[in-house]
Amino acid sequence: MAGDASLLRRVNTQVTLNALRREGVATLTRLGRITGLSRQTVETVLDELAERGWVREIPPDEGVMGRPARRFGFRADAGYVLGVDIGANKILAALADLNGEVVSWHRVPVSDGAPAPERLEAARQAALACVDVAGVARTRVWAVCAGTSGVVDRSGRVSLSTVLPGWTGVDLAGLAGGWFGCKGLAANDANLAALTEHWRGSAQHAADVVYVLVGHRVGAGMLIGGRLHGGRTGAAGEIGALRQVGWEDAAAELDTHGEAAAVFKAAGDGDPAAARAVERFAEKLAIGAAALVLAVDPDLLVVGGGYSRAGDVLLTPFRRHLTDLCLGVPEVVTSTFGDESVALGGVRLALDHVEREILGL
Repeated sequence: MAGDASLLRRVNTQVTLNALRREGVATLTRLGRITGLSRQTVETVLDELAERGWVREIPPDEGVMGRPARRFGFRADAGYVLGVDIGANKILAALADLNGEVVSWHRVPVSDGAPAPERLEAARQAALACVDVAGVARTRVWAVCAGTSGVVDRSGRVSLSTVLPGWTGVDLAGLAGGWFGCKGLAANDANLAALTEHWRGSAQHAADVVYVLVGHRVGAGMLIGGRLHGGRTGAAGEIGALRQVGWEDAAAELDTHGEAAAVFKAAGDGDPAAARAVERFAEKLAIGAAALVLAVDPDLLVVGGGYSRAGDVLLTPFRRHLTDLCLGVPEVVTSTFGDESVALGGVRLALDHVEREILGL
C-alpha cells in the first residue's frame, strides 16, 4: 500500500508539473480543471514543488478586491542545461533554462590541429565562461551535453574519430559532467543538429529525417520515428566511411578555388570555374545523401552546417543530382539554425535528461 501511495504522489506531481509548464502561470482552479485532480491534491503538490524551488507562488495584483485566487508559475530558472559544440575550428556553448530558452552563448576559436588536451581545455573554459557571463551559479547547471564529430557510443565516449587529433577514446560525457559536477552526455554532432531541427527547426513536423552536416567536413545524422537513431555502436549515418562515396575529400573541390564562401558567391555571380567546383561538390554530396535516402526513405532531408548558408547555389545542383540517384526524392531544405544547431541539440538532449531523471516528466 505504501508503494501504491508513493507511485500516486509521483504521478500527481508529474501531471501537475507538466500542466504548469505548458500554462506558464495558472491558478489552482485552472490546474485542477486541466489535470482532473482535486483542489486539495493540486495545492499539496504545488506546495511541495515550491519547497524544491521548481515552482513559485505569484503574489496577487495590487488593488484586487476579495480573496484572490492563488496563482503559481513554473520556475524555468531553477536549473540550467548546457550544450557545447566541440568542432574542428570552434567551440560554441549555449546555456538554456528549463524551458529550453537560451540565456547565454559563448564562442571561441580553436586550431584544427590542436591536441586533445588543448581542445578539451578550450571547451571547458568556453562552458564555464558561458555560465559565468549569464550570472548563473555553476551549481545550478543540471546537465551538460557535448557534440563532436566521429562515432560516439551510448556511454558518451568517442569510439572513433578521424578528424580531431587524439580524440578517439576520449570520455567526453564524463569530462563534460566533471566541469560542473553534474550529469554529462555526449553525442555525434550531426545527430544533435538533426535533433535541433526536429525540436524547433525545419523538421518539426517530420518523423523520419536525414540531416547532412556540410562544412569543412561532411557528416550525417538521422531521426527515425522522431528519435535519434545512432544504431548499435553510435555509427549510424557514417556513410562517409565508404571512400567510394567521396565525402572524405568533398570539400577539397571548393578549397582548391579559394575560401568556400567566396567560391559559392562567385558561383552565384556566374563565374564558370566556381560553378563547376560547386557542381562537383554537390555531386559528391548527393552520392552519400542518396545512399541514406534509399536506406531510410525519409520525410525530409535537411542540409545544415556552415556551407548551407550558400542556399540555392548549393541546393539546386544538389537536388538535381539527388533526383538522378534516388527512386523518390524527399523534400530538401536548409537548416533553420546553421552552425548553432549542434550546441542547441546538446541543450535539447541535456534537457531530455533533466526532464526524465530530475523533474520526473
